[in-house]
Amino acid sequence: MTGALSPNHGPRRDGLRPTLVVIHYTAMPSAAAARDRLCDPAAEVSAHYLLSETGEALALVPEALRAWHAGAGEWAGQGDVNSRSIGIELANPGNQPFASAQMRALEGLLAGILARWAIPPQGVIAHSDMAPTRKADPGPRFDWRRLALAGLAVWPAPQGPGPAPDWAIFLAALARFGYPAAPPETLLQAFRLRFRPWGQGALAPADMAAALDLASRFPVDGAGAGA
Repeated sequence: MTGALSPNHGPRRDGLRPTLVVIHYTAMPSAAAARDRLCDPAAEVSAHYLLSETGEALALVPEALRAWHAGAGEWAGQGDVNSRSIGIELANPGNQPFASAQMRALEGLLAGILARWAIPPQGVIAHSDMAPTRKADPGPRFDWRRLALAGLAVWPAPQGPGPAPDWAIFLAALARFGYPAAPPETLLQAFRLRFRPWGQGALAPADMAAALDLASRFPVDGAGAGA
């Protein structure tokens, strides 16, 4: 792994340590352009890692330090996500599939991060998860199910078609899984971006089933099924 330290970092605040990994796409034309921006002091943005389309991993900020990648938002009721997370940027303009070499590199990188910091798979989240009103990355073309099958993220496995749509129950399930407060339709869009990118239209039983399953197995209080 090569390294090009970005100047855009600082200490993690209040003694916090990484409990999350946030996945991003760069929304730029190339990995080189993204690297230049992430290392530009005037841009005031960075990430711990940048993965190119070919799978090259560039370490920009040491994991023990606070990179500036997440911005405003929260997860599991906790703010200052920068101090609580490790940020990984994937070189992708936002409208293309993620290359196989890039995904393989991500799997290797994630396995090491989760082991080093004892982060569970449910701690790997999308930028759109923690900032649903602002962000859409890594977007509908990112293969979250692939990561889950490798034990590097989570994926719903509902037992049945799901109950009738009920916004109160759906939003409570999303909050228990970790999503922040936001307008209901915005939360539905963010949830589908990650777990049902093919979903369209009104809240559906399939959305309900997926949300209830995740909330049951991976609640933010840790008291899920089998706990």
